[in-house]
Amino acid sequence: MKTKQIPIMITLAGGLLTCILGFVMQMETNQFVKTLVIVLISFYILGCIAKLVLDKNFKEETEEATEEAVEDADTEETEEAEESTEEE
Repeated sequence: MKTKQIPIMITLAGGLLTCILGFVMQMETNQFVKTLVIVLISFYILGCIAKLVLDKNFKEETEEATEEAVEDADTEETEEAEESTEEE
């Protein structure tokens, strides 16, 4: 799974929400900028954590799928060998 863009998307969503709330609440510029920077950094860190969790979980699933594929291939090869032995 491609997880490279997850931190970016989460950061942008947090920034968008902060901007909307800042304009609605008519925040002062200095307060708005400080709040926006804190929110962007926080959401970027959360996005990186989410990316790590997803990468770890999908890596385990990929390894399991690979192991199952190898086992299935071995089973098919064994069955084909038995069939060819029976035909002779």
